Amino acid sequence: MEWQNAMSLPSKTYNCGYCGNALASNFGYRVIDGGGVVGRIYICHYCYSPTYFGKSGVQHPGAPYGKKVEHIDSEDVVVLYDEAKDCIKAGNPTASVLCSRKLLMHIAVSKGARNGLSFIEYVEFLAAKGYIPPDGEAWVDHIRTKGNEANHEIKIMNRSDAEELINFLEMLLKFIYEFPGKLKVNKSADK
Repeated sequence: MEWQNAMSLPSKTYNCGYCGNALASNFGYRVIDGGGVVGRIYICHYCYSPTYFGKSGVQHPGAPYGKKVEHIDSEDVVVLYDEAKDCIKAGNPTASVLCSRKLLMHIAVSKGARNGLSFIEYVEFLAAKGYIPPDGEAWVDHIRTKGNEANHEIKIMNRSDAEELINFLEMLLKFIYEFPGKLKVNKSADK
């Protein structure tokens, strides 16, 4: 294979795997083997990072999934939420589902549950303290079920399983951390 000089390429729309920006790039490199073009590397015009697309069209690194949630006061919760999202980006949905399940335990501990409880006790703690929104218990149970399947059964999760859990966790994290945090900031600004 031979890397050719950077050049104009057919325009490609994608979300950069580094900075997350949506873009349409037409600049980068193409990879040629004896039979023609086998891949292209597009350059992001925001962060100038390379994104590879092979013949199959799969993007490396993958596009980020999920949104940032503000005002989370537990570093462990931030780390696990980011890890669950990064697992989707890397094409590892089973690992993302396992992180999502574990994230519920860390949320409970950050809100006062003691270490060493069973998973169901952490979920019950969140429910009893009002951290699960109305009609949200079914979603928390869904995270538990999917997490148990990934952890205790010989079952591989798919991307839609992982995305579904991240979508719910994003809303849960906003309910528990972001909205109360924004209110505190607004009240402080009013004084």
